[in-house]
Amino acid sequence: MHHVLRRLDLNLLPVFDAVYRHRSVRLAAAELSMSTSALSHALTRLREFLKDPLFYREGHKMCPSVYASQLAPYIAASLSALNQHLNPVQPFDPLKSKEAFRLAVTDYTAFSVFPGLMNSVQRTAPGIDFELCYLPHKPALNELLAGEVDLALSFSEPDEVIHPDLEEIDLFSDEFVVLSHSARSSLTLEEYLAAGHLVVTPWNEKKGLLDTHLARLGLARRITLKTPSMLSSPFIVAESELLMAIPSSVANRLQPLASVKIFRLPFAVPRFTVKIYSHKRSGKKSSTQWLKTTICQSIQQKNGQ
Repeated sequence: MHHVLRRLDLNLLPVFDAVYRHRSVRLAAAELSMSTSALSHALTRLREFLKDPLFYREGHKMCPSVYASQLAPYIAASLSALNQHLNPVQPFDPLKSKEAFRLAVTDYTAFSVFPGLMNSVQRTAPGIDFELCYLPHKPALNELLAGEVDLALSFSEPDEVIHPDLEEIDLFSDEFVVLSHSARSSLTLEEYLAAGHLVVTPWNEKKGLLDTHLARLGLARRITLKTPSMLSSPFIVAESELLMAIPSSVANRLQPLASVKIFRLPFAVPRFTVKIYSHKRSGKKSSTQWLKTTICQSIQQKNGQ
């Protein structure tokens, strides 16, 4: 393997790259802190190895041969990649960083985290960009394991066993409540089960989390409307007899906009925890650590902690 590289002095490649860029032995030698005679000698060795003149003089310029022009982009890209990856890791500076983060989110986690996060980041790290990938819980963790996203914002599932290569940080806890039109005055279990229900299913789920809890109690509700849209749902509820279960943090913000009323669920459901999931290796990068800390701080400020 690498039989050509074993015979080649790799120190000759920066010489080639410098001469190609400057079209000058003198300028290339100055950049590499070499004498012109030493650089000329190195260029001679490379010519002999590659069996090509590589450069010929035309006036005061060193013009590349056809073969040199073909080689140049590959040598430049290889040197650039090696220089980048072999460089000591620089301290992360959010004020100067131009890093782009990919996060796996849901409508709910983006709604809960990103208003406060962007308010903070645009002041403290104005050059940083985000790409949000909408994924359900298990596919989000799979993308995280594959290195396709930097972090996943999701909430724990019952009896979940976390993958040994993943780490999690508890961000905040929440609970489901029920939205109804504003004329309703009470909500008993009997009324809940008798009503029609609107369920948001962004990934065409067969049943929601609450249906699993109801099944454990030997109960079931009637799902009248399934929709992928969270945006339209509270306004549909406001003008119909339908009920909608939704996390309380979202319900409290939507209530004044949609003229709906909030009720507690008339059966026991455990609270759930929204978490930051990261890979044990990539999650240790200083930039990723900074982002996790910033997300936690933005949630604490939102909750007045």
